Amino acid sequence: MSAVLDMVGEAQPLPRPHSEHFFSTHDGQRLFYRYWPAASGRPRGTVVLFHRGHEHSGRMAHLVDELNLPDMAFVAWDARGHGRSPGPRGFSPSFSTSVRDIQTFMDHLHVQHDVRLQDVHVVAQSVGAVLVSTWVHDYAPRIRGMTLASPAFKVKLYVPFARTGIRLWQSLAGSFYVNSYVKARFLTHDPERIASYDVDPLVARPIASHILLGLYDAAERVVADAAAITVPTQLLVSGADWVVHKGPQQAFFERLGSPIKTMQELPGFYHDTLGERDRAPAVASIREFIEKRFAMRSFAPVDVRMAHRQGATFDEAQALARPLSPWSPRGAYWAMTRLGLRLGGLFSRGIRLGHETGFDSGSTLDYVYRHQPAGMGPLGRLVDKVYLESIGWRGIRVRKLHVQALLDQAMQYVRNQGMPVRVLDIAAGHGRYVLDAVASSAVKPESIELRDYSDINVRDGAALIKARGLDQVARFIKGDAFDRASLSSTQPAPTVAVVSGLYELFPDNDQVGASLAGLADALPEGACLVYTGQPWHPQLEMIARALTSHRQGQAWVMRRRSQQEMDQLVEAAGFRKVTQRIDEWGIFTVSMAVRVRAAN
Repeated sequence: MSAVLDMVGEAQPLPRPHSEHFFSTHDGQRLFYRYWPAASGRPRGTVVLFHRGHEHSGRMAHLVDELNLPDMAFVAWDARGHGRSPGPRGFSPSFSTSVRDIQTFMDHLHVQHDVRLQDVHVVAQSVGAVLVSTWVHDYAPRIRGMTLASPAFKVKLYVPFARTGIRLWQSLAGSFYVNSYVKARFLTHDPERIASYDVDPLVARPIASHILLGLYDAAERVVADAAAITVPTQLLVSGADWVVHKGPQQAFFERLGSPIKTMQELPGFYHDTLGERDRAPAVASIREFIEKRFAMRSFAPVDVRMAHRQGATFDEAQALARPLSPWSPRGAYWAMTRLGLRLGGLFSRGIRLGHETGFDSGSTLDYVYRHQPAGMGPLGRLVDKVYLESIGWRGIRVRKLHVQALLDQAMQYVRNQGMPVRVLDIAAGHGRYVLDAVASSAVKPESIELRDYSDINVRDGAALIKARGLDQVARFIKGDAFDRASLSSTQPAPTVAVVSGLYELFPDNDQVGASLAGLADALPEGACLVYTGQPWHPQLEMIARALTSHRQGQAWVMRRRSQQEMDQLVEAAGFRKVTQRIDEWGIFTVSMAVRVRAAN
């Protein structure tokens, strides 16, 4: 290896050369990144570095040489609003936008540098570690492993009630900027790092208030649902961290669903874990963890398709299904909530419809999509407005937009493959989102078949088709979305299938597998499947204890599926996932997959 002489005459290796690049995000931003190729030949894998808040890729670059992995390529980005990436400092449209940037970045690395996800190990620090853990939770990428250094799951805000005050002021005045109070001497003991931080023109102290609050919200969700993460994980905790709390880091580690996980606390370390003065042992432990991951000849993710019979979401659903004693405080609370909803149904059109048809029915969802508060007088409209603005229904409306966007993308993909565009939705409700997607798309399908089990939905969906003037290409029939034989025999053979909001209502993976197998039978190779998931919901207990389903007034108890579980079911049926969307609250996902092989 090339070397130079230092001041005492000892040979020191030259820094590994790198190139500088930009990639385009989904919304057209050009973000900066650095790429270090392997020292020679094709890299064994790629280490992707994610910097902490306020900083940039240059402050992670020292790890390329210190990790001493010459057969690995390295990549480091400047996150949106940081370093040499454009935009206001510390700003992103939302925290979830920055998480999506990671997925876009990985897609770019695959195309530009032939980087495969299964050959990626991520090293991320502080805010970058929260971005990465949220990405792994929400998008279920098949990476080889990840190292999280002092993840900022809960930032220490030393001003009393600071978070509440920030949220209140933002609700009144809109997003604003908060400056970091942390001095460099409280980040690291390394005098060179301290000096460089203070003079680095690319270090920026502001952070937008909505990003800070989004960081908190995403971190709480990921820590609470860490069982959904099965990626091999190394967690490094700074023992004298002035910036973030240790408790959520420990809770995250304890709940992690990965069978391969390790946590190391570093006594005396400040928050800049990977830039501390005595970081050599920490760097050595990262190198060892990475080497072990790539020493495996083959890599396969944890199979979670049996989660409907055991595991965190199974236990959660079982607990929600158990009735509460009416004499217990919680039992009394939910009884009062149900009474309140009954009273609300006297005034609100939406609540009354939920009681009549089920809060998960196609009729209710169509009402939520239309988003036009109605009820008995001004009070009824006000109650209905509050109902329609609940977090779950806001997520449903975003899901509709994402379904429409990916349905349009799927129709364009199929057309570009030279195939006829024939759309099938196996549980369409009233079919509004499909018809809206077709109306706004430049691609016009030659046939549309909408199905649903409900006579009401078939009747109202057929009326909607007629009102849209689509009688010549569209039809609505009654059908069982879980009948494999019925789906397999669909004629003409569909080339774009949609399953929206269905599988979330049924906990049994065998049942979902049969439905997906039927679609795989019907769809030719190269056809597309658009499907939804619900990896998280902040109101699961309220839904289970207070709302009724379409199934003859039963309680609406849902078992969540992690994105990894949903994707594995789709893959087992013979599809390859190509893209995904998720709302900013992490509740509903929409994915597109391509038919690639025969079902198992």
